[in-house]
Amino acid sequence: MVPNDDPPLARALREHLVDRVVALGVHDSRVLAAMRAVPRHLFVPHQELERAYGDYPLSIGHEATISQPSLVGIMSEALALTGTERVLEIGTGSGYQAAVLCRLAGHIDTVEVVPDLAQRAASTLEALGCRNVDVHTGDGWAGWAPGAPYDRVVVTAAPEVLPHALLDQLADGGLLVVPVGSQSKDQRLERWRKVNGQLYKQDLGAVRFVPMVHATS
Repeated sequence: MVPNDDPPLARALREHLVDRVVALGVHDSRVLAAMRAVPRHLFVPHQELERAYGDYPLSIGHEATISQPSLVGIMSEALALTGTERVLEIGTGSGYQAAVLCRLAGHIDTVEVVPDLAQRAASTLEALGCRNVDVHTGDGWAGWAPGAPYDRVVVTAAPEVLPHALLDQLADGGLLVVPVGSQSKDQRLERWRKVNGQLYKQDLGAVRFVPMVHATS
């Protein structure tokens, strides 16, 4: 699934990013292969190629960002995907994280609060052949009840408090990966596991994400 506008320079920059940077913190070979395959520059079309493949977030408008590639890798690995899972992503943004996940899971429902971002992401994902991704416009605080329960949930913006709806929509035995915290205090990447209805939290370290916002009427 290689698009026509993926020139040799982009592929070389992507290989360098994944092999020299992302692989320092990510060891799952499937995750690394997925990140080598996804042309990140197509999700930030107004950036120079070198910036598109830097290990830092980039603005995509609407006070949103495309996440730092190394963190995308860490969060993807933390989901422990085997290829069959149904995944809920909250915060579609550019669609880059969903494009990585589409190569690692069975189906992805992804929810974006900004209609313009949702439309752009859906177009890019369709152009890349990500047929197992459905993009929805909605308030991520409510999750996506029509598709619940989910084997995995991943959140790409930081709520100050973990929304209960996301835990409710997590299947038993499932994993939820989410950055939690305010913009003025430390944010922590948390992984929640549901076992026999009980929830167990693991702290995966300090992170920095844009805030998770509610839909406006």
